[in-house]
Amino acid sequence: MGSTAFAPAKLNLFLHVGGPDADGYHPICSLMAFADLGDTVETFAADALSLRVTGPFARELDGEGDNLVLRAARALIAAGKRPTPPIGLSLDKRLPVASGLGGGSSDAGAALRLLRKEFGLGLDDDALEAVAASLGADGAACLWGAPAIAQGRGERLSRAPGLPPLDAVLVNPRVPVSTAEVYRRFDALGRFSDVAVPAMPEAFEDAAELAAWLSGQRNDLEAAAIAVAPDVGVALDALAGEPEALLARVSGSGGTCFALCASDIEAEGLAERLEALCPHWWIERCRLGGPWPDPA
Repeated sequence: MGSTAFAPAKLNLFLHVGGPDADGYHPICSLMAFADLGDTVETFAADALSLRVTGPFARELDGEGDNLVLRAARALIAAGKRPTPPIGLSLDKRLPVASGLGGGSSDAGAALRLLRKEFGLGLDDDALEAVAASLGADGAACLWGAPAIAQGRGERLSRAPGLPPLDAVLVNPRVPVSTAEVYRRFDALGRFSDVAVPAMPEAFEDAAELAAWLSGQRNDLEAAAIAVAPDVGVALDALAGEPEALLARVSGSGGTCFALCASDIEAEGLAERLEALCPHWWIERCRLGGPWPDPA
């Protein structure tokens, strides 16, 4: 095996969504943070550019010949104006697919960082970010895995406020949620938001202060995600009803929900109780922030 890069899960702490523009794209404003759990991408010797997928959610990507990792590799090779090299990429898929965690975009970002170094390309960070942004709305933010405020179609990034250590519990009812279908429901509802950056402090002192501030914000796609996949609403209610949850919210277009907790002890207790009650759900506790280091 060769080099390895970490692809962290993305959480939308809030997500405000405006009405579609002439091209059908929705402007957003979102505060994103990244978890210390996710997928990994690794290089290996091969006769041609190729991808193999392992891990607990590998089967959900079976037959996906145009996986975002391969699209990222091809886009980087084109941007670097290099012949396609014979290299293999291995994706250890540990995040649920179609789950609102930016898994595909984060996988692509990890591949871009990894291959820029592997190929010795002279692309600077701005050029690499442009390649990432071309792959999807979460692409630019997921390239670096650092807390950020994303605007426009997700490609305009600005510095996030200072975040305290954030312990969280992630819950996915193992129901994939189609982003396209969620946006169709969202458009039908017609509840579009102002996507200006809301007033916020320079930094949040602790998780309780952040949760209190976030309670005045929203995920505008939450109602549409629950309409598309009612199990997401069940998972959200399960989190919100527990005493350890300072705030419970859907991430992205679903179907993963998260709860912010005051400390790791509270997160551990919440996760263990939900695992006992709902053993068929995907439940993980994590620390939010970023960027997280690549594996040694």
